[in-house]
Amino acid sequence: MKKQVAIVTGAGKGIGLAIANQLAQDGFKVIVNDIDAVTANNAAQQLTSKGYQAHAIAADISQREQAQQLVTSAVEHYGRLDVMVNNAGLVAVAPLLEVDNQHFDKLFDVNVKGLLWCAQAAAAVMIQQGDGGRIINAGSAASHRSEALIGVYSATKFAVRTLTQTLALELAPHKINVNAYCPGIVETSMWETIDSAACSYLNAPEGTVKQSLIDRIPLGRIQTPEDVANLVSFFASEKGDYLTGQCVLTDGGLVMV
Repeated sequence: MKKQVAIVTGAGKGIGLAIANQLAQDGFKVIVNDIDAVTANNAAQQLTSKGYQAHAIAADISQREQAQQLVTSAVEHYGRLDVMVNNAGLVAVAPLLEVDNQHFDKLFDVNVKGLLWCAQAAAAVMIQQGDGGRIINAGSAASHRSEALIGVYSATKFAVRTLTQTLALELAPHKINVNAYCPGIVETSMWETIDSAACSYLNAPEGTVKQSLIDRIPLGRIQTPEDVANLVSFFASEKGDYLTGQCVLTDGGLVMV
């Protein structure tokens, strides 16, 4: 696939920023999205300072109109769209018996609805262009196996698997490949948040939950955001031409299915 334009949602930091950086390195013009304009602009400036082509667009992708406008603005800026990386996501920690409406809705609004709204808008553009494209979704090791205290988050990521497979079936006639990357324990601020909240529930010292999971990784180390970006780079390249409907674990062997 000729490398042209990619959108990465939730690209202000962490995994999203690593993906944006890798795709820019691969030769894509990158739209850096974040809900916070300052964060998006700072991330885009990091890329342009390296000589890459990048442009920031702030949007709350959980709102369908804003997701559609994100794609519209990206096409207005760079002229087309070839890769949509639905990376934006939230996590919250709580036993299922304590989950309330706010906890449930917040995670599903971003992780599931936001992903679908962006996929709809991106697919419409790709279909109109007529030369295919890539939609790449953020799954998780929790898309394949849940853990205690993240039941709703895991439910959203199981939903990502379903949406990825259905989109792949529906969009294949238009030469649009749809896949998902499924990280495990990644060295990001999100995992610090998960660990802190889980340790509080378990009355354990901070770092205990995170370390116990790292100790289960066969490859013996925590994952970096760049490890995740490498898989996304493959999905976005011509080497991924014959992959669609796949939710690929990139977790060092933590979950094997």
